[in-house]
Amino acid sequence: MQNILNSMKNIAVVGFSPDPSKASNHVGNYLIEQGFNVFAIYPKSVEINGRQTYQSLSQINQNIDTIVMFRKAEFATKLAKEAVKLGVKNLWLQLGIINDEAKQIAQNAGLNFVQDACIMIEHKRIKK
Repeated sequence: MQNILNSMKNIAVVGFSPDPSKASNHVGNYLIEQGFNVFAIYPKSVEINGRQTYQSLSQINQNIDTIVMFRKAEFATKLAKEAVKLGVKNLWLQLGIINDEAKQIAQNAGLNFVQDACIMIEHKRIKK
């Protein structure tokens, strides 16, 4: 986990909601506040706190090193395959999201993989 947290720079937050009451909004904004370059992936074309959103990872024209997922577990398999294709180093499934098929895909391709953990909680813990 710590190797991911120490290597992150460009982070795609898949499911970054514009709704401030949602965990993805809170965590995404936390990552921005910590100085990370965060790309919000959200199906509707909106702005979140003045930042452009993207409907898919393929719309981002910068290298992404970390993907953080806030979607239902069944979407993780497809996301893992996309992460491998894009050459992403780290795939993080947020607290409550578990998908062992995605884990196998990611690990077989040499990606760092975390599931069922909150990236914000873990980042705060290592900063102490």
